[in-house]
Amino acid sequence: MLDKCYVNIMKNVKKYDYLLVLLGSVAAIYAQAGAQQNTLLLVLGIVFLMFGLYRIYSTIPSKKEEEKNEF
Repeated sequence: MLDKCYVNIMKNVKKYDYLLVLLGSVAAIYAQAGAQQNTLLLVLGIVFLMFGLYRIYSTIPSKKEEEKNEF
């Protein structure tokens, strides 16, 4: 039962990671769309984007680790 609960929590966390990437992308694009660039919004958008990507990529296993485990 604990495993099912953990899996559900991790699925929700992954959704939030993708949401961070989406919000960061939209904010960064919106900040550069105007004639006068909003630097704070651009920086915050890039921070959200990079943080979301970091969290997504940290869950993907490395190929080098898989090759070491095969032998």
